[in-house]
Amino acid sequence: MPSARHGVYHAPGAHRRCAGSLTCYKPGHRSRLIYRPRRDDGNRDGRKSFSWRDYRDLLIAAHQQLGGPIVLVWDNLNVHKAAGLREFAEARDWLTIYYLPPYAPDLNPVEGIWSLLRRGWLSNVAFSTPEHLVQTVRRGLRHIQYRSHLIDGCLTETGLTIRPT
Repeated sequence: MPSARHGVYHAPGAHRRCAGSLTCYKPGHRSRLIYRPRRDDGNRDGRKSFSWRDYRDLLIAAHQQLGGPIVLVWDNLNVHKAAGLREFAEARDWLTIYYLPPYAPDLNPVEGIWSLLRRGWLSNVAFSTPEHLVQTVRRGLRHIQYRSHLIDGCLTETGLTIRPT
């Protein structure tokens, strides 16, 4: 059961950067974090965050990595409900989407991932260049990615549980 969100981070004199991420849980398997950073290069029709196409590509990559059907639990970010993404999901028998209640970030395990990143790798750091920021974010996400107990803890903090059907 993946849960998704994006994070936004800035560096002095830099374009805005963001990353989309999924926390993935399956009973009896190691929890996973799948993420994709994206830089605003100014050529994206004015959009500074993940577009529905970026999320589509993240879901395709997750499906390939996980090798099975995905039940996605998403927050109510407007791009998660975009027509293009809805049409994409309806055409995929391997993808089922449920939405969290509005204004319920405490139920989204990915919020915990970004909290770990902000309180750990991004705290008390003066980024000297945009690349320094990007490297630090990637290093932090990679560290979390290979420590399933951290990902499990983010689910535990929500109070939600995974029950196979």
